[in-house]
Amino acid sequence: MMMSSTLKRIALSAIALLALGGTACAAELTVGGKDFTEQFLIAEMTKQLLETKGYEIDKRDGMGTNIVRAALENGQVDLYWEYTGTSLVTFNKVTESLSPEETYQRVKELDGAKGLVWLAPSEVNNTYALAIRKDNPNTEGMTTLSDLAAAYNDGKDVIMATTAEFPKRQDGLIGLEEAYDFEAGRANIRPMEIGLVFPALAGGDVDVSVVAATDGRIAAMDLTLLKDDKNFFPNYALVPVVRKETLEAHPDLKETLEALASKLDDATMQRLNGEVDVNKKSIDEVATTYLKEQGLL
Repeated sequence: MMMSSTLKRIALSAIALLALGGTACAAELTVGGKDFTEQFLIAEMTKQLLETKGYEIDKRDGMGTNIVRAALENGQVDLYWEYTGTSLVTFNKVTESLSPEETYQRVKELDGAKGLVWLAPSEVNNTYALAIRKDNPNTEGMTTLSDLAAAYNDGKDVIMATTAEFPKRQDGLIGLEEAYDFEAGRANIRPMEIGLVFPALAGGDVDVSVVAATDGRIAAMDLTLLKDDKNFFPNYALVPVVRKETLEAHPDLKETLEALASKLDDATMQRLNGEVDVNKKSIDEVATTYLKEQGLL
């Protein structure tokens, strides 16, 4: 039986609507992030950037290092920004001394075998650092981590504020004590939330604080970073890491994320982190302003 012209038009309209519906349905991605300012910022920037590309983003930041990594491996998270040194030591148990490029290539290879793709790295190296304040008799004259080790070996009570994770990590206090041949002693360690290590140092509650090298509060508080004279801490380049199956389904992610990575370096991250932690601007505001400055939004 022949279809009437009216029925044909209805059928064609229905097909067109279905087609439009298919193209309008945004792909959903889950972006992970850790629980400190730099990670909150990079997760928010990633969310905003990908949303402009038509993706629907579920942002899940505020996670611990091991939790977000497990979420990436098991598919609860599609991508997040990780640090090369963290993957090298914490996730892949590599303790040999490697150059920044060797570190990147090693984690790219080892994690690639686990279905995780490391894209092009940024110029951000958010390595661990130990900071002291000026005019403190307990740390007077210290310029290096060897000086700090000598103080502990001489029996001095130098109180160290650390993040909750640092005392338990091989690329943290465990490995640091081995490399510099000292023991701080449990009584001298004060694990605390990352946001409290700076106030504790400024207020005189501790003598040295474990900080991230790109933290904006270092310059704002005129702190001194002790030189890692034995080059213990590995390079911690900030890199977007994506599940292989996610990247295969959405190959455009590579260009988009690497465009952001190419614009980031230590000075940039110190400035952006400082906007949040020192100038008290919101994560959303700082992320949006920066992306617009760079022509990414």
